[in-house]
Amino acid sequence: MPDAPRDPLVVFTPSGKRGRFPVGTPLLSAARTLGVDVDSVCGGRGICGRCQVLIAEGEFAKHGVRSGAGSVSPLSETEQRYAKRRGLPAGHRLSCSTKVQGDVVVDVPPGSQVHRQVVRKDADARVIELNPVVRLHYVEVREPDMHDPSGDLRRLYEALEREWRLTGLASDFNILGELQAALRKGEWKVTVAVHDAAQVIALWPGFHDKAYGMAVDVGSTTVAAHLCDLETGELVAAAGTMNPQIRFGEDLMSRVSYAMMNPGGALQMTAAIREALGRLAAELAREAGVAVTDILEMTLVGNPIMHHLVLGIDPVELGGAPFALAVDNALTVPASALGIGVHPNARVYVLPCIAGHVGADAAGVILAERPDRRDEITLLVDVGTNAEIVLGNRERLLACSSPTGPAFEGAQISCGQRAAPGAIERVRIDPATLEPRVKVIGSELWSDDPGFGEATARTGVTGVCGSGIIEVIAEMYLAGILTPDGVVDGALAARTDRIVADGRTFSYVLHRGDVPMKITQNDVRAIQLAKAALYAGVALLMDHLGVTRVDRIGLAGAFGSHIDVKHAMVLGMIPDCDLGRVASVGNAAGAGARIALLDATARAAIEDLVRRVEKIETAIEPRFQAHFVEAMAIPHKTAAYTELRKVVTLPAARESAPGGARGRRGRRTIST
Repeated sequence: MPDAPRDPLVVFTPSGKRGRFPVGTPLLSAARTLGVDVDSVCGGRGICGRCQVLIAEGEFAKHGVRSGAGSVSPLSETEQRYAKRRGLPAGHRLSCSTKVQGDVVVDVPPGSQVHRQVVRKDADARVIELNPVVRLHYVEVREPDMHDPSGDLRRLYEALEREWRLTGLASDFNILGELQAALRKGEWKVTVAVHDAAQVIALWPGFHDKAYGMAVDVGSTTVAAHLCDLETGELVAAAGTMNPQIRFGEDLMSRVSYAMMNPGGALQMTAAIREALGRLAAELAREAGVAVTDILEMTLVGNPIMHHLVLGIDPVELGGAPFALAVDNALTVPASALGIGVHPNARVYVLPCIAGHVGADAAGVILAERPDRRDEITLLVDVGTNAEIVLGNRERLLACSSPTGPAFEGAQISCGQRAAPGAIERVRIDPATLEPRVKVIGSELWSDDPGFGEATARTGVTGVCGSGIIEVIAEMYLAGILTPDGVVDGALAARTDRIVADGRTFSYVLHRGDVPMKITQNDVRAIQLAKAALYAGVALLMDHLGVTRVDRIGLAGAFGSHIDVKHAMVLGMIPDCDLGRVASVGNAAGAGARIALLDATARAAIEDLVRRVEKIETAIEPRFQAHFVEAMAIPHKTAAYTELRKVVTLPAARESAPGGARGRRGRRTIST
């Protein structure tokens, strides 16, 4: 008796999953049976177009299959309607409407994969696995009848289990008030948003395919937000604003002080930042052309004080030892509880904090950079008024914060200002003539280029921002204007009128114009104190890790994105390293927030990583002061900086010039 003919073999690529299915089986059904990653919102009704596949043509010896157009059913009426309405690329088929006719090889393109990778194309380019915590599901709900007393919600759950295999669901309370009207308006067809495969948080009559998420980095100075399509991972809008809490204090400790000294001060700052988040959500939705209520999920990072204030927690305990956090684990809270005007049932996922001064923003940096996946020793520094530092590799990760103060952002500098049009951001000093060249924000021309005056006429040259401060101090050292211990060499006044007497010390005239600018001895001292605190924090982590060098350095944050890494190393902000392995990693904290937004599995990953990070408290480490004192020198009192010397000629070691302080003789020492 002849063997019965075998069912056709269906092979899916790139997964390689295969199985035999009866003739007439929809490809989407075959994919689901095999666990192949094929997207669909409409549940196989040919509405959403997410399940598109390609039918491979030719002989596939590896699989023992000859595949082609005849291996599947002809283009269906459903596909033709979809193609007419929304367009169907040549060769693409809707797997929900395409049926098996014979052996076939089916390619699932990246755009049709549920867990596809999203490659960011902006400055913070990264590959992100798309696996959002919120998903949309289109279902047809059985209508009620006199013989079945079950409620509409029960029948909705039955439809979700039948069509999407979702079980054990619950619903937000206000879904109950919307359900019956939505079902009847949609003629028993609705789209529901399910959070974490467990909770129904939104529903719409009929088919709805818009679901967005908002990732936010709440910095002490600026707040950056990104709006992403949760179905595709696409970044659809970005916006930023100054943190309105600045009016209560420029740096973190001044805001803690405001909360301590003013009853209700913490509540004022909480209200200010929450209002700003609401305005950003509205701005992003407007820019993307979507309804603000289509924002169904938010993720948030920030330093511990910003973290507490957004959550409505008084940060006064973070103002002094032992710097106790109210909560350090990750949180998921309703957006409505924070008063943020997105979908009323949207959730806000707040990444975990690491320690009292190492916050959720540092967790975001770790999630974006994943030093735990590397063998080489990686140093990550989020430069700000309170630098957050992470060091380690797959074996160990350590973290600390270091009180650098606001000097790197232009504060405490006589001509300093925030980064804005007209601010000097780049500086070069000719070592022969000691003449400077500068570049300002808003112009690509250097000050000695023709047309510089005209190009900067509207903004003028108004001050020096953080990146400019780093460069001018480093350039002054390279040109011999500064001694290694940071003294302006007054003897050089005989060579150039750029060196001028300034009380008992000397200053360097950087710019002559409507707003004259000079770099004073006190300015140099402020930068030395800041960079020494940063280096000392790094050195302390290196001590604890038992290493004498790092293999890779990433500078994070808005400031870290704009400083020149060579000048940062000349100044001694960071330890010696191959300059080719030192780079800006952009707004890595914000990138971490986007990763947590688009990939639900990343949340468990960072929560686990944070528990493994070893926290080092600089305030109680006796070695911190010794490292600090040595790091006051430029670039450092004892570190050789051999890698830096391969690309930069550093001045020969010398004593401070007798003219370093007017009316005094001998070497000038710097007290700390």
